[in-house]
Amino acid sequence: MPVPHTIPDVAPPDVAIVGAGPAGLMAAEIAATAGLRVALFDHTPTPARKLLLAGRGGLNLTHSEPLDRFLPRYGNAEPLFRRLLAAFSPDDLRGWAAGLGIETFVGSSGRVFPVQMKASTLVRAWLRRLDGLGVTLHSRHRWTGWDETGALTFHAAFRHGEETVTVTPRATLLALGGASWPRTGSDGGWIPLLEGLGVEVAPLVPSNMGFEVPWSDHLRDRFAGQPVKSVGLSAAGRRLKGEFVITETGIEGGAVYALSAPLRNAIAAEGWATLTLDLLPDMAEAELVKRLRRRGAESLSTFLKKSLSLSGPRAALLREFAPAADLTDPVALARQIKGLSVVLTGVSPIERAISSAGGVRLSELDERSMLSRRPGLFLAGEMLDWEAPTGGYLLQGCFAMGVAAGKGMVEWLERDLDAS
Repeated sequence: MPVPHTIPDVAPPDVAIVGAGPAGLMAAEIAATAGLRVALFDHTPTPARKLLLAGRGGLNLTHSEPLDRFLPRYGNAEPLFRRLLAAFSPDDLRGWAAGLGIETFVGSSGRVFPVQMKASTLVRAWLRRLDGLGVTLHSRHRWTGWDETGALTFHAAFRHGEETVTVTPRATLLALGGASWPRTGSDGGWIPLLEGLGVEVAPLVPSNMGFEVPWSDHLRDRFAGQPVKSVGLSAAGRRLKGEFVITETGIEGGAVYALSAPLRNAIAAEGWATLTLDLLPDMAEAELVKRLRRRGAESLSTFLKKSLSLSGPRAALLREFAPAADLTDPVALARQIKGLSVVLTGVSPIERAISSAGGVRLSELDERSMLSRRPGLFLAGEMLDWEAPTGGYLLQGCFAMGVAAGKGMVEWLERDLDAS
């Protein structure tokens, strides 16, 4: 049985931040820079675990495209992010990283990365800055709610045993993440605690995830694990060019993630969704018909490979989904190559998704990121009801939310002090 224990600070913190991901760490920096005493809690052994995992192959911090193209990536939450990114833009994020000694560059796709391509270097520099600002980090502290006095309660694991820790801050920020990658700490365990306050929470669902496709044994056995490059993808009126990977159970990858929201919603409503592929996006359909009509006695596979550079997994997908009768008609075959319908029958589990959608309804918050029904309690990050594709948009959103919540707490505490 955990022993009750009060956190041994010299004085109670002005701000308690629960969740040491990008949003929580950024809010901690903003609040501490303003001179507030900040205590940061996380139930994992080390902070920023999801950020570190995401950045193993290169940390995609943000994107360089103009804001008029950037902001629509946030879908229904665009009005919120229009305000948030006005206060902390992609350029501001790059400047902040530079202040940590982390130089960034713009890749060929427009995405922004640290030159060293490592999340660990950025996180170490960031933690040094926070330590210098006086932020205290309390690892292995799982938030369990509030006690009868309104103090925050934590189940804490120490070397000498487990304890129930209480802390009474002047303001609290929850930045607890959604429910993707639960091994990094995002498990949605906060939902009953907030619903107990009467807060409206949209169900958590996967975002930036793969989809199930009922492959033939031939395609699965021969092409699972292989990338499909330089294709066009479209769904629900949206079209893009990119690549994805064939898996044993379906498809995944950056281009698929960018369309994951409408595809997921269609599957939830109908039980299936259609993803349309353009296997030769750089060739007009009329030109394609002209070339297909030149085919002589050679086999279709040989002709597609030699004349159209259509082979490997792209050719296999054509064989998998195009009706056999269309393969012998140049006009029908061109139509299939330019608009191949792939039926998706399921969504990968939320535990395997890169991020999640759903969470606390944005209408529950005021402009300072504070819960309207509980003054002094602020929320930020992926536990709120928004989503964005990979490519830097998701991280940019979390950083900007952390900035807004940090400033919101500073403003609220200043007004509270003036009122007293």
